[in-house]
Amino acid sequence: MILRYFHGSKRYFLCAIAASVVTTALNAVTPQIFRFGIDQVLGGDAYGYLRENLWVLSLAIVGVAALSGLSMFVSRTCTARAGENFAKNMRDSLFSHVQRLPMGWHDQNQTGDIIQRCTSDVEVIRNFVVTQLLEVFRTVFLVGISFAVMVSMNGRLALVVLLFVPVVAGYSAVFYRLIAKRFTKADEAEGELSTVVQENATGVRVVRAFGREQFEMERFREKNEAFARMWIRLGTLSGLYWGGGDLITGLQIVAVVVLGAAEAVHGNMSVGEFVAFASYNTVLVWPVRGLGRILSDMSKAGVSFERVDYIIQGEEEQYHGGEQADPQNMDIVFSHVSFAYERGKQVLDDISFSIPQGKVFGILGGTGSGKSTIVQLLTRLYELDGEDGAGSITIGGVDIRKLPLEWLRKNIGMVLQEPFLYSRTIRENIAASAPGATLEEIRQAAQVACIDEAILDFADGYDTLVGERGVTLSGGQRQRVNIARMLLQKAPVLVFDDALSAVDSKTDSRIRRALKERMEGASVILISHRITTLMGADQILVLNRGRVEELGTHAQLLQNHGIYRQIYEIQMGGDDRKEVCHGSI
Repeated sequence: MILRYFHGSKRYFLCAIAASVVTTALNAVTPQIFRFGIDQVLGGDAYGYLRENLWVLSLAIVGVAALSGLSMFVSRTCTARAGENFAKNMRDSLFSHVQRLPMGWHDQNQTGDIIQRCTSDVEVIRNFVVTQLLEVFRTVFLVGISFAVMVSMNGRLALVVLLFVPVVAGYSAVFYRLIAKRFTKADEAEGELSTVVQENATGVRVVRAFGREQFEMERFREKNEAFARMWIRLGTLSGLYWGGGDLITGLQIVAVVVLGAAEAVHGNMSVGEFVAFASYNTVLVWPVRGLGRILSDMSKAGVSFERVDYIIQGEEEQYHGGEQADPQNMDIVFSHVSFAYERGKQVLDDISFSIPQGKVFGILGGTGSGKSTIVQLLTRLYELDGEDGAGSITIGGVDIRKLPLEWLRKNIGMVLQEPFLYSRTIRENIAASAPGATLEEIRQAAQVACIDEAILDFADGYDTLVGERGVTLSGGQRQRVNIARMLLQKAPVLVFDDALSAVDSKTDSRIRRALKERMEGASVILISHRITTLMGADQILVLNRGRVEELGTHAQLLQNHGIYRQIYEIQMGGDDRKEVCHGSI
């Protein structure tokens, strides 16, 4: 996964490693200057000039520090560029992949959690890959060069230092496992918190309309407290780790100072070597000590890698197909179609019907009867393949599973039951289906959708900005903007999934009349609870609990004295107290 997203960043990462190695090598030179100055300059007679001009040694130390600072600057700069390129590549890839995941995947995953995986988890991975991973290279090189020099000065004392390394490593490994478990729970708690915020922000109208502010605040407070508790526990564990680690580090420094002083007193090493050795030990202690932090961050990154990989492993929709239907023959046929979102919970049961090209087909049914499922299967938002689907759907005699998804959705325009608008201008929202459309074409579509006049009443007209999810427009206006967007697509098949439910009967009639005049030759599928919307259709399908209850024209269905007739009498002014006891209708 790391290599996959490093394209465009490898040279910066390699440059950062090289600069870090140079920095480490220069840092290893400074103790040798001290050693030379103490043993050879101050403690000997061979370098009288340097003894009289100690500023030269000081200048050498400053020069080494300056070069070290320059190489550190290069390392940090390259690290920043490598990290941001890596994170950008990962975010781009994740977002593109999420766009192509099937609806079933989205149904099973919360929006807030998806957002967190694509943002916070990516940031954790970025921090580890380009910061902690670089620190690993630096630490390994530093340990290698420092230990080699320490052995050359005093092997026995170097062995003492070496004995502390497995102690620190073992101590860090124990906390690594504990921190990994705590971080997983904390990460999940953050995802739940993000979901609560996202749901509250998008459902703000419902919250206000039903006075659920206090309920939502209590719900958020509960999740927030759980999230805070997780991080407090994680912080407590980290505190224990760092406190214990500081103790081990202090013992190592004390051991080197005491034993090194004893070695110097007994003449086994010079004073300069002792000072240099202590300096190397101090330089060595903190990177080795930092391995624990690296392991801790590794545990967090491991969890984030798994969470991101969960998205990556999601199987994308198959956009490519080998066939295309004839635009002159767009007959739609459902043949013995059965479908269930969850195993054992049938939504459609042996559904069969046909829609000849250019005809208007109405679908009537109660909540949960399978109306929306029919059009979702038609556009392959859900697939018939698998144990939960059976039968076939064809367009122009071609099974839709053999058609490219891009072609299929381009030729089937849909207005969904829940209209969605972007936080952009009305013009941009309508043109979403045809980005190159002119204002005149946009207005023509808006006129058919009976929304042109309402748009012109706004101060900025078509350049009016709508709020998030279109909250600045009424429900009927949002539906009509969505209808205009779909009409601009100029698809040969038009689907209205209860898309006129929020408009009054008069506007409903105007829209249907305009559609009939402007969209001649297009097949139209009308899904509605309103008889007046469906009564002009060439055929009307009545669904009841996922099965075909009735199928025929408006006149034929009235003669059947079935469910359609009962709903007609209620809606057209019959006895409003009548109850329909046929399933979910």
